[in-house]
Amino acid sequence: MFASPKARAMAEAAGVAIERIAGTGPNGRVVMADVQTAIRDGVPSGTVASATSGDTSAGFAKFFPPFEDVSVSTIKKVTAQRLTESKRTVPHFYLSVDVRMDRLMDMRSSLNGALQSDGGSKISVNDFVVKASALSLKKVPDVNASWMGDKIRRYSKADISVAVQTDLGLMVPVVRGACGLGLSGISGEVRHLAGKAKDGKLSATDMIGGTFTISNLGMFGIKQFAAIVNPPQAAILAVGAARKEVVKKADGSGYEEALMMSATLSCDHRVVDGAVGAQWLGAFKSYMEDPVTMLL
Repeated sequence: MFASPKARAMAEAAGVAIERIAGTGPNGRVVMADVQTAIRDGVPSGTVASATSGDTSAGFAKFFPPFEDVSVSTIKKVTAQRLTESKRTVPHFYLSVDVRMDRLMDMRSSLNGALQSDGGSKISVNDFVVKASALSLKKVPDVNASWMGDKIRRYSKADISVAVQTDLGLMVPVVRGACGLGLSGISGEVRHLAGKAKDGKLSATDMIGGTFTISNLGMFGIKQFAAIVNPPQAAILAVGAARKEVVKKADGSGYEEALMMSATLSCDHRVVDGAVGAQWLGAFKSYMEDPVTMLL
């Protein structure tokens, strides 16, 4: 058997028959990484016991820290399968913009003050993101689409999937007809769906049929990230946390402090070209930086 001395020693200590391990080194040579993989993934058939220990537990202890195997929920299994399929089959590309948030935060503060006096629920930044995304999909409909193999399916309504982290795993309930909802309507729907998700009460109909997904990690302090497209959708928006930066004034007279937020659009290149993705992000940035236009 063609194997490195260290690989042989590791296999012997772990009680693994090295002749049953496929080598990935030069000319099929078995290297340490191959033995580690065999131990991690389970001892292959035809293995032999360690001459000193009588089982493989001693070998495990020598090469790995103490560990615990945690069972995987159905939700996590489905998510893993779908995301693996997406990364394997969908040609991703990524576009990012920085959005100035000062006007939006001022408007949010004013709206929430009025809502609070009337006993209503507060509007979150994410509610503005959902609304701006829906309007941008209406303005740039080529992004509100799916790859169907021999054709591209373009949707007339913007049904926004909103990623929600729960104890059972990641769930993506759908805010249907988000274009036709006001900020309060979106806020109420997102709150309702997120509550059902965390209580484990979402139905299949709550999670199917979305045309675009939003993943917001701003509440965790994440500045910027890129998400994986949720097939058969053609794009997903990843939203980071707002942060203060020094920026140049619009009139060029100097610099000022501004509240900025990064947003990254992941696209399926079979459906969305770079220019189309840029147009969509431009529309999204415009709505977020001038939020009054969302109300027109």
